[in-house]
Amino acid sequence: MRKGSPFLEVFACALKEDYRFPILEVFAFLFALGTFVFVDLTAPYARNGEAFAYNLVSTLWGFPLFIFVVLILKNVAYGLGGDLDRGVIQTMFSYPLKRRQILTAKLLSALGIALLLFLGIQIFSLFLLARDTIVTYSGTVFLTSAAHLCSPALLLAGLVLLLTLLLKRGGLALVFGIVFYLAFAIISPLVSTIAYSTGSDLALKVWAVINPNLALQRYYMGASGFLFAEEIWAPTFSEVLLYLGAGYLVVAAIFTAAYLYFERRLGI
Repeated sequence: MRKGSPFLEVFACALKEDYRFPILEVFAFLFALGTFVFVDLTAPYARNGEAFAYNLVSTLWGFPLFIFVVLILKNVAYGLGGDLDRGVIQTMFSYPLKRRQILTAKLLSALGIALLLFLGIQIFSLFLLARDTIVTYSGTVFLTSAAHLCSPALLLAGLVLLLTLLLKRGGLALVFGIVFYLAFAIISPLVSTIAYSTGSDLALKVWAVINPNLALQRYYMGASGFLFAEEIWAPTFSEVLLYLGAGYLVVAAIFTAAYLYFERRLGI
């Protein structure tokens, strides 16, 4: 057997299971449909060009990001969880591969391909809809995209992956992922309400570590992007980068924990 072929075999098997016809085509259509239907090219609250670019990317990523999360939940919780339940992973342990290589091959299919599809459509759409804005404010576009991708998408993917491995089933992990996503949408405005009620920005700063987009939103949009007129927290650009980096460190820590558990503690 040629060197590297077991890894490709695991990847090919995962690819076949994750994207059975017409799954890939349906999600590609939904990404494109959501992008062009829900995009906002007006941005009435934008104070400048950077704010407009931030608002453009945020609205462009809105519905497609939700579809991307659904695809992640399907691939990680249902796909990997199903493989654990049916004994597919146990069979793969007999391959001349380290456990972390098996998990990497599974994640390249579950997350890598989904991410390439999602980003490909988003980048193409951005240049098609507002090429001048994207070229002029490329830094803002990059940071906004990175923040939205970090949380809840990658954060949720890591949590669901870890929970799937701990439970060795995808059903409960899928339920947890749905609950977490709904809770995420509820917590964000709740944190702002708490901050304005108490007059302290501590809750906002703590939540910004988990949701770096909050820091970007306040940096680019200011108080005009919120229900409250008073600006209780106005992060600097350095703080925005700090919170974004912290968010990715949290995501990296969760994926690292999942890898360590899969390699050393997972008993099947």
